[in-house]
Amino acid sequence: MRFVTSGESHGRALTTIVSDVPSGIPFSQDKIDHDLARRQSGYGRGGRMSIEHDTGRVLSGVRYGKTIGSPVTITISNRDWDNWVEIMSQTGEPVEAARVTTPRPGHADLPGMLKIGSHDARDILERASARETAARVAAGALAKAFLGELGVSVHSFVYAIGDVVMQGLPDPAEVSPATVEESDVRCPDADVAERMRAAIDSARAAGESLGGLYCVTARGLVPGLGTYAQADGRLDAELAAAVISIPAMKGVEFGDGFAAALRVGSQVHDEISHEKTRGFFRTSNRAGGLEGGMTNGQPLVMHVAMKPIPTLMKPLATVNIDTLEPADASKERSDVCAVPAAAVVAEAEVAVVLARAYMRKFGADCLSDIRLAVQAYRSRIAL
Repeated sequence: MRFVTSGESHGRALTTIVSDVPSGIPFSQDKIDHDLARRQSGYGRGGRMSIEHDTGRVLSGVRYGKTIGSPVTITISNRDWDNWVEIMSQTGEPVEAARVTTPRPGHADLPGMLKIGSHDARDILERASARETAARVAAGALAKAFLGELGVSVHSFVYAIGDVVMQGLPDPAEVSPATVEESDVRCPDADVAERMRAAIDSARAAGESLGGLYCVTARGLVPGLGTYAQADGRLDAELAAAVISIPAMKGVEFGDGFAAALRVGSQVHDEISHEKTRGFFRTSNRAGGLEGGMTNGQPLVMHVAMKPIPTLMKPLATVNIDTLEPADASKERSDVCAVPAAAVVAEAEVAVVLARAYMRKFGADCLSDIRLAVQAYRSRIAL
């Protein structure tokens, strides 16, 4: 399962095309819209979210509520397009007054302008905008639907925003998704969540933005997804690449991650046990469910670091590309904090990678065949 997206932040629509989709997956617009709504919500989001009410329209690949084995196309209309028709027109002459000539530090603006030879940062920022991630979430909804048929679920929660950090982090696999969804910062600790909101309010008042940390988990995975044999097929490498591709993500670790580097081996590796009724299992999950580039049967646990959004209402210094003189960076309508939304996007990316890993091992044509192959595999390894 793979996907490609198209569309600009203020263009007519976003589109995602998901290819290599098995037939027989129950799929409806409700599944897409549920995750699109989760992505849009969250304390600290900006004015754009009060304009857009994202809904996914399935254009191909689904018939009578199930996938039919052909590419699935989903489009998400941009309601804000009506306000940008002239600036984002596909025809006519450029609107000189609409040019963006003061690239933002920390954004794709300047490197992108240099790369493609543009003198208008809007050519870059419209595509580099995190608005594009709505299309990823739509693709992820399909991957989640597929995984759900195989007993796999993907969830996330936020445990740090700015310098407000949830202490005594719980076992990620034990965090209740329902509890997280009740929080507008996606934090399972109500007291910490309240301090996160206060930090976002303070940042907004100061014209600042905030990043944070979140965790993505996948439960119900069989061992052996991925490979030890080829570097480009190692599952941890694919997962890390997928999540880092999300705008503003700056770090990924699995399980104990960097903390493991500071400990002795006996405090890092997960000891193996075996019982007749459950087969092989680990007595801990410091590895985050991955060993040697493969799943080991434990829940997948990924921690992700997101930097503060580069658009600041109190802009940083930059250079005007026309005059080469110092200037304040441009301002776009933006969020103060989008960590809760980013966690939902990461769920989508993780789900697509895991769906692809299942299809590599168990087949890619028909859901019922894949389900039977998974059951046979579980029986063979006594899970």
